[in-house]
Order: sequence, then C-alpha cells, then structure tokens
Amino acid sequence: MDGGSIAMVAAMVGLIILSGFFSATETAFSSLNRIRVKNLAASGHKRYALVLKLSEKYDTLLSAILIGNNIVNILCTSIATVFFTKYWGDFGVTLSTIVITVVVLLFGEVSPKTVAKEKAEAFAAFSAPVIQLLMWILIPINSFFIVWKKLLAKVFHLNGTAGFTEEELITIVEEVESDGVIDQHEGELIRSAIEFNDLDAADILTPRVDVIGVEISTSMEEILRLFREHEYTRMPVYREDMDHIVGILHEKDFNQNLMSGKDTIEDIIKPPVNVSEGIKISKLLRLLQYHKSHMAVVVDEFGGTAGIVTLEDILEELVGEIWDEHDEVTEDIKKNEDGSYTISCNAGLDKLREMFHIEKDYDCATVSGWVMEELGKVPEEGDTFTYDDLNVTVTKVDFRRAVEIHVVVAKKEGS
Repeated sequence: MDGGSIAMVAAMVGLIILSGFFSATETAFSSLNRIRVKNLAASGHKRYALVLKLSEKYDTLLSAILIGNNIVNILCTSIATVFFTKYWGDFGVTLSTIVITVVVLLFGEVSPKTVAKEKAEAFAAFSAPVIQLLMWILIPINSFFIVWKKLLAKVFHLNGTAGFTEEELITIVEEVESDGVIDQHEGELIRSAIEFNDLDAADILTPRVDVIGVEISTSMEEILRLFREHEYTRMPVYREDMDHIVGILHEKDFNQNLMSGKDTIEDIIKPPVNVSEGIKISKLLRLLQYHKSHMAVVVDEFGGTAGIVTLEDILEELVGEIWDEHDEVTEDIKKNEDGSYTISCNAGLDKLREMFHIEKDYDCATVSGWVMEELGKVPEEGDTFTYDDLNVTVTKVDFRRAVEIHVVVAKKEGS
C-alpha cells in the first residue's frame, strides 16, 4: 500500500470519527435536561452556560450539525470509492458502498448516539466549543437555511409553537414518578398543582343548604350553642335569610364579646368576601390572602348565595383532605366487601368520572347534581337508575337532595 492509499485510509478514519462526533452532538443537545443544565450553569460551570446558550438557538445549532455531518459523510464516501476502485476495479464501487454503509451506521450513527443519549449533558458540554466555532464559520450557509425555513413555514402554515400542554406535563410527571425520581406523594402534589387552575369556586364550595350560619339578631346563647355544637371557628352572619350574608363571625371575637358582657355581634363581624361561582380557585386564593380572610361567600348569577368556600377547601385541592382533631373522618367513596360502592353525594363529580369513566357532560359539579339530572326529578330514598354498567340506588336523602347512593357495577358479558 503506497503513501497515497495510507493517506486515504487515515482520512476515512478521521471522517468517521467526525461523523460520530456530529451524530453524538445532535443526540446530546436534543436529549439534554435543560433544567439540569440551567442549575449547572447557575453554579458557575462555564461549559454548561455555553451549552444553555447554544440550546436556545437550537435551529441554527441543528443546521450547523447537519451540514457538518453531511459534508464528512459525503467526503468519506467519495474517498472510499476512489480507494476501493483503485484496488478492486469496478467491483470496488459496490464494495465501497457496503463497507462505508456498515461503518457509518455502526461507528458514525448508532454507537455515538447511544452513548450520547446516556451522557447527554456531559457530551454537550464537551462538544459545545467546537460546535460554537462551526456555527460561526457556517453563518452564511445558516442564514440561507433560516430564510428557507421561514419560507417553508409560510407555505405549509407552520406556526412554530413549542411548549407543553397540561396533559403532556402530567405525562412527564408520571414518567418521572415511574422512574423513581419522585415518590407517589410528590407526584400527586405536582399533578394537583398543574390542575389547580382548572377548578372554579363552584367545584369546591359547600352548598348553601349545608352552610351553618347565624341571623344577625340571634341571641348570644344560641350562637354559643352553635359554635359548640358544630365546632366551627367561623360562621357567616346573615340578615333575614342566607341570601343576605352581611359578614363573617370569628369564634375568638365572639368569645371576647361574650366575656365583655355585650349582647350583640354587629360590631365584631368582618365584611364578607363575595365572589362569583366561575372564579378560578387560584385567583380566589390570592383574593383571600389579600383580604386576610379565611372564608368567601359564593354568589350565583341571581345575586343569591350559592355557598361558601374556605381557605381549607382550596388547600385541600392541592394537598388532599385536611383533618383536625375535631373532624369526623369520612370517605367520599367507600368500596364495600361485595364489590359495590357507597358514595357521598357531596363528593365532586370529577371523582366519579375518574373512577367509573363517566364521559357524558353535565352542568353539575357534585354527585348530588348528577343523581338529580339522571333521575330527572327531586330524588327520594329508594330511587334507582342505570348509567352504562352502573346500577345506582339512592340510600339517603335530606330534604330535596340525595345525600348518599349505593352503586353496583354490573358484570359485562364474558367477564
């Protein structure tokens, strides 16, 4: 083998190495964890700061990598063709194609990409200075491709929007949880935070019929009895009826008033925070913080009282049920030994949707409203109806609404 042939072999080896470098760099920058890179850059690592800077120009970066990769692969193929035809004649073209295809796939694509995917951040940091130089050298060519990309975007109506939808974020959380990076409790907390702004006040309020309040002229003895009986720290105060809530009474203020010998609560009630049913609970949380209040009165479209929402109700949507030493621990959905379910009608309809895959849209937010819509009348104890494979029986009612239902899931044929 003469000196020219040795030079061609050396050139092919060098070009294969460059091909592997470009392929690995492409995979590294497309697979790296941006949050991890940001943290490393913030810690003072200059290489990772450069990686972050380059990743923010990903289109230009990718263009430079692809140009470099194609150039070295074409050069390698051309040199290989000359080399093989020199020794094997016409058959050298076929031999060159087979050998270079196998070598490029193995050492220029598959192997480097496999390694780079596992060490994405480290390899990106290693290759960043070289890629930055290449991007600078290829500025004229990259400018042409940027214009070409804009033309394609106009022709094919590409909006170029990037980012994550809520569903994609939840999927990411589930994948991270399954990988063991976070535990189940942390995953549930993150999912609750993502879905937090989907809920309105109407979804979590305590309905008017369940609200315990006091009329403003109620005697001090009766108010004391209500505080002791229900063990609340706050109660709404109304004038004439619950549609005219005039304030919120705090138990601590009431006790001080009682000890002072006063016989009225008009001077100690706090102004109510009135909100609409459609206000997002994230906005309501900020509103309660601003007013330094723990309770809001939810007003319906006719100006009447729909119910109340407490700060605890909002926080429970993030962290789950909060029980104190006075609460009676209850389950909204309880599975019985025979496989049936006992369900509180105060439970949110979303819980039922998730458990029994209810897809039909309803105007109500609670199980009680769902039962009334399905029955088409005011529920009575013993009423039954069927929804898909669910056999539902009303087991408890209070006045004109269902309080508890019993659900049996019918077995499907062949199961």
